Amino acid sequence: MGKILIIDDDEELCELVSEYLEVEGFATKAIHNGEAGLESALSGEYDMAILDVMLPKMNGFEVLRRLREKSTLPVLMLTARGEDMERIVGLEIGADDYLPKPFNPRELVARLRAVMRRIHGFGDGDGSSSEKIHVDDLELSMTSRTAWLNDQEVPLTSVEFDLLSTLAHEAGKVVRKEELSEKVLERKLSPFDRSLDMHVSNLRKKLGPRPDGSERIKTVRSVGYLYTLV
Repeated sequence: MGKILIIDDDEELCELVSEYLEVEGFATKAIHNGEAGLESALSGEYDMAILDVMLPKMNGFEVLRRLREKSTLPVLMLTARGEDMERIVGLEIGADDYLPKPFNPRELVARLRAVMRRIHGFGDGDGSSSEKIHVDDLELSMTSRTAWLNDQEVPLTSVEFDLLSTLAHEAGKVVRKEELSEKVLERKLSPFDRSLDMHVSNLRKKLGPRPDGSERIKTVRSVGYLYTLV
């Protein structure tokens, strides 16, 4: 199913989460401080990391920031319930998803499986796993899950890649937020969940504007987003 790195200083919680995930078919390892967690996350041994915000030696935000300088390892961030700013900051830095504490273990498993499906099987339902998408100066490879802009690779997280590929596949058309949430995040859109907006914001920053200064991804207020055409 996948090898999961848990970075959290709550040893009891790590033990409970590990037991639950292992029953569900995941292999796990727990690290209890930020510095060691970052080293393990960069080792290439893991398919995904669960990362707490409050950690000794190096907080979760700094761990994620340094990880994103070198790796696109999927990260689910654990935040304090009601702390919207923690969620926003985590998503801005490059978290793939977040889950507020305390959480239901079933929801944690559902979020992990959703990310795993994105990494290993997104877009393969019609058998077109070798498909490439070209939109003006943008090229996406569904096989290698890489994006190229003007022949330069754009480093994207798993969520960002799936969001961009969905928008690019419908280039010139508005894709509703509800559809994007269900297809990319695999959950219904919540009025208080800003994850989708933050991922779009991160995509805009990484892609940059077109040479004429116009936006590549346009917001259609109260409806959704569209990838624009020249």
